[in-house]
Amino acid sequence: MAEFIKIYEDKPSEAAIKKVADVLRNGGLVIYPTDTVYGLGCDITNTKALERIAKIKGIKLEKANFSFVCSDLSNISDYVKQIDTATFKILKRTLPGPYTFILPGNNDLPKEFRKKKTVGIRVPDNNIAIAIVKALGNPIVSSSIHDEDAVLEYSTDPELIFEKWQHLVDLVIDGGYGDNVGSTIIDLSGYEPIIVREGKGDPDIF
Repeated sequence: MAEFIKIYEDKPSEAAIKKVADVLRNGGLVIYPTDTVYGLGCDITNTKALERIAKIKGIKLEKANFSFVCSDLSNISDYVKQIDTATFKILKRTLPGPYTFILPGNNDLPKEFRKKKTVGIRVPDNNIAIAIVKALGNPIVSSSIHDEDAVLEYSTDPELIFEKWQHLVDLVIDGGYGDNVGSTIIDLSGYEPIIVREGKGDPDIF
């Protein structure tokens, strides 16, 4: 059964963050808060953990469209091709924030994602998520927690999330109520920004 821990976003406990990073480092799955909805995440470098998430989501790992959650823009260059000035300005202006940006992947992607031409990058405006990625030392591969209830779409109450997911994951963080609107997804892999999905982030800034 998963562990359930409370972490306060305004001042995340270093000991609690270290515990989360250790679980991820050891191949565990973690449910954690972001600036939008709660996410299901694992260490980007751990194949077995990636396969567990893909199995939970009912998809083949090589076909999965997971986001890479980074702590800042310096992380991004590890996995995406060199971006032009206009693209960098968009990222600088909007991140951290409730956006997922689709960018061209480079040759340093983990082997499970090498066949992908693009990757989704997130830098959430949430102290808990950022602290976890920094403590881990590399990005988290992440997928949103969907709810079976079509009206709700996303689960927002950490206790209910724990109730539902406790036998599928290793740790659930209570970081307060989550949002029920996902990130705005923008494709920046072509010549012009394309809005793939409108979410919490304002699409009119592009």
